[in-house]
Parts: sequence; structure tokens; C-alpha cells
Amino acid sequence: MSKIESYFHTDWAAMTAYDWGGMILTIVIFVALAVTFFNALRPKNAKELEEQRMTPLRDDE
Repeated sequence: MSKIESYFHTDWAAMTAYDWGGMILTIVIFVALAVTFFNALRPKNAKELEEQRMTPLRDDE
């Protein structure tokens, strides 16, 4: 095994429930952020997002 392969080697059988939970949570958050960024940066959604741009600063509603 090369040096880089040994660095990234994971002993799946030795992982505890906390390890699995953390890994699953990390993957779920990554996918949620990727979907959010994809939707926010699509040109198709630009007009709708631009209309909602000042919503947090409006006090009259």
C-alpha cells in the first residue's frame, strides 16, 4: 500500500455508532448544501431570488 493509500485507509469494521452517525450526518449536510447551492445559482431561479432579496430587511409586514 502506498503512503497516500495508507493515509486514507478506513477500518470500516472498527467504526462505532458515533462514527457512523457522524459520517452519515456529514454526507446528509453535504448533499443538502449542494442542492441548496445548485438551486440558488441556477439562472432560472434568478428572478424569484432577486424578488426575495430584501425580505429580511422589511419591517412593514
